[in-house]
Amino acid sequence: MATSQTGAPARPMRADARRNYGRLLAEARTAFAEHGTDASLEDIARRAEVGIGTLYRHFPTRHALMSAVFQEAVTSLITRSRELAGSDQPCTALVEWLGAIVTHAGEYRGLAQALMSTCRDESSALARCNTPLREAGSTLLSRAQSSGTVRPDVSIDDLMQLTNAIALAAEQSPDDPELANRLLTLTLRGLGPSAGPSSPSGD
Repeated sequence: MATSQTGAPARPMRADARRNYGRLLAEARTAFAEHGTDASLEDIARRAEVGIGTLYRHFPTRHALMSAVFQEAVTSLITRSRELAGSDQPCTALVEWLGAIVTHAGEYRGLAQALMSTCRDESSALARCNTPLREAGSTLLSRAQSSGTVRPDVSIDDLMQLTNAIALAAEQSPDDPELANRLLTLTLRGLGPSAGPSSPSGD
């Protein structure tokens, strides 16, 4: 059953409302891909052939619209996390999944920054993206820590922030397409037990 922005069951939309909702999502997806997540909401409404009031009735905030646009990608990332949960190399699986998040965030300029700024803000509409991703990542992280390949003091919140920071760095360095991979490789090295804070420098 669909839910409202507050989490309560949502009443079924009329046919015209469903049509407007679909148009707005399609145009927002295109606009975000072309112009970034700060694309004009007025322009999105115009391209969807509805008034700005109609947009705000469906999506009270920009973050609410962003969350709806990115739900398909979030579902895909969660599915991938479940596939990787059976890997016999849990640390590699974790980093591969974090790389998938970087790829996803890189599809829309400004998304990484938005996710970073709302990572711990459960009141934001983007929590609909952050929360399930954090839960999926926690499972992969726990497996890696149980295997002894990831330090026990690593938290999923820190990893998500680090991943979004990598995506943001890659976004701001378009002339260096390998930057994200290099940073993820450094992340993999830093997750290991020998990289703990008590380890001697250079180990």
